[in-house]
Amino acid sequence: MAFNRQRRGKRSFHRRKICRFCADSSLVIDYKDAKSLRYFTTERGKIIPRRISGNCAKHQRQLTVAIKRARNIALLPYTTSIVR
Repeated sequence: MAFNRQRRGKRSFHRRKICRFCADSSLVIDYKDAKSLRYFTTERGKIIPRRISGNCAKHQRQLTVAIKRARNIALLPYTTSIVR
């Protein structure tokens, strides 16, 4: 129990992530640019959540739509094939 109290008392400061699309207005979200959209997906093909990617809500919604469109026309995979 004493260990838990010590651990709870220490708080590390995490730097707030900034939205890269808000910071650099020259970057655009385009479903045809699969190379840049791949950065916002995991190895399994899942969309990385906003709290991890650091995007603002507006740009995260645009990214989600772009990734789904790219998947629909087979520019990005829905999932990866896992052989067991």
